[in-house]
Amino acid sequence: MKSNVIFYHAGCPVCIEAESKVIQAMDQSRYDIEIVHLAEQPDRLQDAETRGVRSVPAMVLDNEVFHINFGAALADLKTSHA
Repeated sequence: MKSNVIFYHAGCPVCIEAESKVIQAMDQSRYDIEIVHLAEQPDRLQDAETRGVRSVPAMVLDNEVFHINFGAALADLKTSHA
């Protein structure tokens, strides 16, 4: 059975680079990977926050949040879509 991974980002250069590296590094036969671009899918901001995401890029793997580098704070994304 595959584990679910959600990769949240906002489309900034830091996020795009992290997405590329993470996707290349993950064994896709073991993981179902969902990419969520929060600038294009602002309706998913609450979901990200509920899962514990505080900044992007971030990856949720088995309900654990891994913040990768720093592209933007989730609070800033929420403000820009309010």
